Amino acid sequence: MSATASAPAAPSFLRRAMNQKRFAFGFVVTLLVVAFAIFAPFFSPYGEQETAGSPYSKAGLFGTDYLGQDVLSRLMHGGQGVLVISVLATLLGMVLGILIGVVAAYAGGWWDEVLMRFNDVLLAFPQILLALVVLTALQNPSAWVIVVLVGASHAPRVARVARGVALGIVSRDFVVAAEALGEKRSRVILAEVLPNMVGPLLAEAGLRLTYSIGLVAALGFLGFAADPGAANWGQMMNENRLGLATQPWAVLAPVLMIAIFTIATNLMADGLAQISQRGED
Repeated sequence: MSATASAPAAPSFLRRAMNQKRFAFGFVVTLLVVAFAIFAPFFSPYGEQETAGSPYSKAGLFGTDYLGQDVLSRLMHGGQGVLVISVLATLLGMVLGILIGVVAAYAGGWWDEVLMRFNDVLLAFPQILLALVVLTALQNPSAWVIVVLVGASHAPRVARVARGVALGIVSRDFVVAAEALGEKRSRVILAEVLPNMVGPLLAEAGLRLTYSIGLVAALGFLGFAADPGAANWGQMMNENRLGLATQPWAVLAPVLMIAIFTIATNLMADGLAQISQRGED
């Protein structure tokens, strides 16, 4: 028996999502921000670290920053790092969390008890606090360290959601039938359980991406960017905060970009959650 007979396939779910106004709007805005982060550096009027005038001057569309660098150019170069790290961290957190949650739900017994109790311990630590402790100890973190930290901090929350969804699936007839036919547990999970979790997991992925963007930007603001010399939306806020009254765009421009990005991804997550809820009803 196939799981596709009991739940809508991923392409069908996504088609329904695009017909949902909240999701469609968030999706379009997210694509625009992603396109800006990827392609804007090729069209920036100045280089990433090129001086365009005196510090906090009115030169250029958004003026200059504390070093006299063009704010618009820094903004155009500063999105790639935030975007890449956030997406990779979200993917890592989803994979780890789904693995833990599905195994706990499917195995049951003491496996479920041990995994979930350990998961509860990790949930007790605030994400930002855990990241700051590790990054302070490392002093000069690389991009992959931030990806691992942010992704690992998402895993316990994803695991709880994945387990809750999987518990309602592992006892259903098509899973029992697959086991009765002698299917391997790994194949049952991949072919029967996971396809029926598409909706809730996509909604959770959208929510995790929203938190990843905020957390990565916050770490940059606190001085834990992967490359201190490179443009970074979070780091731009930290670098120019003392000149906020003199040159507000040096801070407001990256704040607006991060806000637009997080709101758009949150709209996507809300839209997916609504569609998933309707499917369950």
